[in-house]
Amino acid sequence: MSDNFMPITINVLHDQALIEHFEEGIGRRVFILTPAFPFVFIGKIIDVIEDHVFIDVETTSISQLENRIWNIHIHQIQTFFIERDNGPSIPELKDEIY
Repeated sequence: MSDNFMPITINVLHDQALIEHFEEGIGRRVFILTPAFPFVFIGKIIDVIEDHVFIDVETTSISQLENRIWNIHIHQIQTFFIERDNGPSIPELKDEIY
């Protein structure tokens, strides 16, 4: 009889909790920083599939990359904030030329 039991490590628990946190945020606005270009994403979480989060991006560091659906690997996210009820809101960032 072979033993196929894989021990649950802290990394496995961390990864699963992070995925579940993003799943609970579906439909909410999110602020994400990544170490790779374009670095900043602000938008609405529209789906989470395995360890990828799909964001309807309203603001990023390059305006030509806005108003698109971005697929971001959750493990590439350096810092994030998901809006919650009765919590702080992510400000609307718009370039306005007067």
